[in-house]
Amino acid sequence: MEPSPRFPWMQTALHLGQLARGGARWEVYLQSEPHPDVGAIRGRLHFLADDRHRATTWIFLEWTEKEVVDRARQFSAGELWTFLEGLTP
Repeated sequence: MEPSPRFPWMQTALHLGQLARGGARWEVYLQSEPHPDVGAIRGRLHFLADDRHRATTWIFLEWTEKEVVDRARQFSAGELWTFLEGLTP
């Protein structure tokens, strides 16, 4: 049996890749789920590095899961770094 993930959202999240700059390494995940009110799929980004976790608000809203994934994959590494830097306390 596989160990349970650190965060419940990780059970269904899609790993988009890794951001690396200098000694910093962040894993990037896309969480998506049905929006409870509008019959569409919403998504947000999670960034993990060791014991640090940062997440955007729900920034995607599309009719299908595939559209959410396609939109998330359009971000460049530089744009993902901008998101992350805006989330860092």
